[in-house]
Amino acid sequence: MRPLPEESSATAPVDVERAEAALVEHYPRLVRLGYLVLPPSLGRNRRVLTAHSLAQRSLPLGRRTAFTADDRVPLPRRPADRTVVDPGYAHVRQRVVSTALEAGRPLRRLAWPRRSQLPPLLPLVWGLRLFPHSGGADELALDQALSALSAPARAAYVLRGLEGLADGEVRRVLAAAGVADPHAALTEADAVAASYALLDSTEFDPCSLQARPPDLLRRRRHAKAALAAVAALLVCGALLGLPGNGWGRDLASAPLYSRNPAAEQALEPAALARVPPWYWQRSPRTDFTAWPTRGDRTDDTRLLRRALAVWARPGPAVRSSTTPGTPVGPPMGPPQLLYAGEVGPAAVVLFYDGLRIVRYAEARDADPARGAALDFARVDSADASSADALIVSRGGGTVRYLTAPWVRQVSVRDLLAPGLAARPLHRDRNGVTDVLASPRTAGDCRSWSAVEMQDATATRLLTDLGELAPARLTSGPPSAPHDVSGRAERESWARTACLLTAVRSRGVRSVNSWPYARQWLPEGNGFAQWLCTRAETWRGSGSRVLAQFQAPSAQSAAGGAVPPGTVAARAEDSPACGERDPRVLAGVLWKSHGGRWYVLAAGSTEFASLTTSGGVEGRAQGHLLAVRARAGDRARLNGLLADGRRVGALR
Repeated sequence: MRPLPEESSATAPVDVERAEAALVEHYPRLVRLGYLVLPPSLGRNRRVLTAHSLAQRSLPLGRRTAFTADDRVPLPRRPADRTVVDPGYAHVRQRVVSTALEAGRPLRRLAWPRRSQLPPLLPLVWGLRLFPHSGGADELALDQALSALSAPARAAYVLRGLEGLADGEVRRVLAAAGVADPHAALTEADAVAASYALLDSTEFDPCSLQARPPDLLRRRRHAKAALAAVAALLVCGALLGLPGNGWGRDLASAPLYSRNPAAEQALEPAALARVPPWYWQRSPRTDFTAWPTRGDRTDDTRLLRRALAVWARPGPAVRSSTTPGTPVGPPMGPPQLLYAGEVGPAAVVLFYDGLRIVRYAEARDADPARGAALDFARVDSADASSADALIVSRGGGTVRYLTAPWVRQVSVRDLLAPGLAARPLHRDRNGVTDVLASPRTAGDCRSWSAVEMQDATATRLLTDLGELAPARLTSGPPSAPHDVSGRAERESWARTACLLTAVRSRGVRSVNSWPYARQWLPEGNGFAQWLCTRAETWRGSGSRVLAQFQAPSAQSAAGGAVPPGTVAARAEDSPACGERDPRVLAGVLWKSHGGRWYVLAAGSTEFASLTTSGGVEGRAQGHLLAVRARAGDRARLNGLLADGRRVGALR
């Protein structure tokens, strides 16, 4: 039968001096008691320091008290036949057990932690780790057995073995410490079969200690991090404490960028550079610096101020786009105002700062809920051939161009219909064209719109590749590219236009496509053209090279839409097919009308012979090659130049 619940034991009144005397006399025993009751999960170093802290904080708070469960209500004295324990020692022992059990309880998220659950403030040891001397195998087995017990059961075992208390007294001490079921704790403690004498071993003596250094490398890293944090706090505090707005007036350094006079002037609409309408006719340069300031809102100070402010400090509601290699920072000085006016449903502002074209667009009513758009495009080193037009508006699959003042006529041409004549494109008095379809959104590539810009000396062909500055299309060898003209060059571009999707949004300045070889196909299948298409960028790097094979097309003969050429090879950031290295070599696996397969290859005129190896073996003198093959064959292509150098295919 389970015994009746135990009542908390009572003691005679105890004063602080008596409790202190008991603490001093039995200090090693009390510290050992706390060390054994504390959970082993704390680690030996913290258990040692916490055990000493619990023993030192076990003195009563007042001058005189009675030993009770809650240290407040005096309880009846113990029966006379009991062995009377020194009240001072009983009090400090009870406090050590109670606080050791508290230290083992887990911290709760919403509950305020008890002092015993936190690392001890005193005693404090820096730079050393302390732990008792190691014992034998029996002590290790006992330590493992105690760690497997609950905190009340561990306390029950220690009170039995170390203090020599009977089970009834153990139950009273546990009940006074707040244990809900002391009997269950005693029952669990019975499972430990080790001898009580092992509790007196040096393994469990927190007063006889060994000292070892901590993790020195980790301490060094933490010390450096702490020093850096303190230095940063001191610097920030010193800066914030200086007179004015945080910066001393007598410092030699400049103020914050937003307070710099030059930066403030760059964001002032009145300081914008404005070019008169007649300046381009007498300007020594034919580029964006000669463009006049145009638009019906060039005097709208609030619009210009919003545009400059968004350029300098774009907020989260601003939709921004940037061509590769274009810096997106604020203007370095007052930029040139190219255009400010209403285009369709938006108010548009175009700036030029010598390096970039910046386009700002907002709703006509300046509704902040609809946000704004900010686009950057790099246009450094622009000249007369690359400063003919800019994209002033884009939306709904259409675009509008803002043309240069020297452009006399603008026409639209469908590159995929070389036989059709170009149609005129209307412009308003500010040079803004009517809307036209953007090839950037032509997913199935049934048409590709390009614009012809005619000035006093030439007619240039431009197309939209998804950026502010349209790309110029040219034909001819890399040493002498020229504007597209004539039926043959337009037919060549008709089969090249759909391949321009590979260079969209790449910061392309110009695209040159030229035929470098013409080959008679086996089995009388007609003539094929080999073309090299090279896209140059504004930033210099990131160029793209495509070698394409254009077989004869029945649609071309019938005057219908022609299929695009086949990309035989491609390369990026390669000098091939350019002015520096005009040679090119590529090959394809081709199927004749009769169903037979061939490896076809062609190089530019610099090649003296071509060779295939790997899956297909063949050799040909000159810069053309045709070798019988099978479906799925893969061949390695090489060429020998006239000067004896061996060159591989474009890749």
